[in-house]
Amino acid sequence: MSGVPKPHGSRLVRGLLWAAGSLALLLGLIGVVLPGLPTTPFILLAAACYAKASPRLHRWLLNHRLTGPMLRDWEKHHSLTRRNKTIAVVSMAVMVSVSIWSFRGRVAVQLVLLTLGAIGAWVVLRIPTRRR
Repeated sequence: MSGVPKPHGSRLVRGLLWAAGSLALLLGLIGVVLPGLPTTPFILLAAACYAKASPRLHRWLLNHRLTGPMLRDWEKHHSLTRRNKTIAVVSMAVMVSVSIWSFRGRVAVQLVLLTLGAIGAWVVLRIPTRRR
């Protein structure tokens, strides 16, 4: 990323971006433990929102030991490696499969899990791929 992000001029827009970034961060954190819900796209969305809402929060995410490396890599390349995409999709597929199996007999829950897993895989697969 070139330079320090400049916050949006409107206080209302900054507030909305802060709320959207906070929701995205929450969903990303939930995605760490909830099968089928991707983490990376939500963390990237949170960083993008915070970049225009609060440079302080954007810096915090960039310097955080868990989210920082992913965000700095994204800001440099705007893509994921094939290896990272494969790990993301395979781990989601495994966790969704285990969850579907554990909810056997509850077809509605299984369909929700399958749908969330498919959406998560679709989101990850849409991200551009780079060699290294």
